[in-house]
Amino acid sequence: MNWSELLISQTRLTYSATEGLLDLVDDSMLDWKPSTGENWMTTGQLLLHLTTACGFCFKGFLTGDWTPPEGSEMPEAEEGEMLLPAEKLPVAESVARVKELLAADKQLALATIEEAGEGRLAGDTVKAPWEAEERLLGAQFLLMVQHLAQHKGQLFYYLKLQGKPVDTSQLWGM
Repeated sequence: MNWSELLISQTRLTYSATEGLLDLVDDSMLDWKPSTGENWMTTGQLLLHLTTACGFCFKGFLTGDWTPPEGSEMPEAEEGEMLLPAEKLPVAESVARVKELLAADKQLALATIEEAGEGRLAGDTVKAPWEAEERLLGAQFLLMVQHLAQHKGQLFYYLKLQGKPVDTSQLWGM
């Protein structure tokens, strides 16, 4: 298996579909969240989360530096807190700003894949700060592409629930 080719392909595909869905969001939607259930992110929180779901994490796994990127406004987790509840998550100031941050995260993701190289992707093992288990660096990167894809799917359903005309082609970036 060639980790570099797989990761570059999946990263580009996932960011491209996410960018297409962002084109369907406007600033008036940033406060919306599902009306039933608990611990839902608002659309604005979800959009800002998209901008650190992949490339930022690649960098963290490769370098050990988990310093949040400027503009992400990521809060620090409190002692013993693995995942922050939705009410503690920052909100995007605008869709335009999210598009800028997502483009920067995409560039970081692709550059980090190149920097890691096939040898490290296939040979180094690293542990996520939120898990006890070590995995291959390439596998950790792939999980972060899946993380972005999961939240892209969440955005798709947020749009659908708000009455936006989305279908499977937008979900997959066709």
